[in-house]
Amino acid sequence: MSSASVAMAGHDLLGFTCQQMCAFMVERGLPAYRGRQLFQALHRRLVETPEAALELPRALRTGLAAESDLRPLSLMEVFEAADGTRRYLFTVRDGHAIETVWIPDGGRITLCLSSQAGCPMRCAFCATATLGLQRNLTAGEIVAQVLYVLRDAVHRWQQPRPAGVNLVLMGMGEPLLNYDHVLHALRVLADPEGLHIVPRRVTLSTVGIVPRIIALGREPDRPRLAVSLTAATDDLRARLMPVNLTYPLEALREACLMFPRHPGERITFEYVLLGGVNDADEQARALLRWLAPLRAREAAKVNLIPHNPVPGLPFQPPPPERVLRFQALLRAKGLPTYLRRPRGRDIFAACGMLAASSQPSA
Repeated sequence: MSSASVAMAGHDLLGFTCQQMCAFMVERGLPAYRGRQLFQALHRRLVETPEAALELPRALRTGLAAESDLRPLSLMEVFEAADGTRRYLFTVRDGHAIETVWIPDGGRITLCLSSQAGCPMRCAFCATATLGLQRNLTAGEIVAQVLYVLRDAVHRWQQPRPAGVNLVLMGMGEPLLNYDHVLHALRVLADPEGLHIVPRRVTLSTVGIVPRIIALGREPDRPRLAVSLTAATDDLRARLMPVNLTYPLEALREACLMFPRHPGERITFEYVLLGGVNDADEQARALLRWLAPLRAREAAKVNLIPHNPVPGLPFQPPPPERVLRFQALLRAKGLPTYLRRPRGRDIFAACGMLAASSQPSA
């Protein structure tokens, strides 16, 4: 079969590992190395169109351009915050909106990725929850977020491609409810023939889907785990996070205790501080009690996240002195506790603010 006759319609090529790309070419009568060339062009050189992969024969490039989907995202708007954070508002092929956030921190770059359009989890303090679930993203759509933002940094913002990139699955959606696509996207991104973003540079945040936490722990190459906790008593957590009605705190803690860790690795517990709701001294002590079995194994650390206000949601952050008091109570018992500095709040890019908004600021 000649390269001119290759049929590629409907293939999620950005969701292929290098090995899959090679197999894709072989199935069509082409040498396997053509797949490696295409994979490297897309993931190392960050080419946007097949025409730019000049190492491929012209007929193959023409066929790819005509029949394959290498542009699953369309940029609607990009907003830049005073602190350098950027929020990318995309649409996918069927018109749903998703968001990706570029977070610079000195010489380090973190990309916050979405795994679903919208989110089904109904957390009371999160803007994304107001959208409901629209659909899961494909592996290619997850990978495309990384490729687009890195390419944009080089070409539009005239920034060198960062040598090390960290990924956090903390954008729109519950990643463990899109388990197969998320894990496959991370395999593509970790491929040594491409970006080679290894699992230790990736953190997956979940509201606590217990069976999937257990499954994730069995994966040979898994990301780091973060758990959105926000309350350490079942009654309060169920009011704030309905997932607790299905997977209560005891079951969640047991899954975390079972989760295998690398030497020195801790599970991150994210605690969104809501003024007058979950920020009292007694709630800090409840958090310490709940974490006690994990603390005994040096398996836990806490990120405190003062709530980022969102129009229409009935919450405000605690005053700074209350935040510091809460942190001090945890640290006094030897629990590693950090304050998450809000990034991109002025462009609706901070934690809990992603809602596919076209407004640049509140």
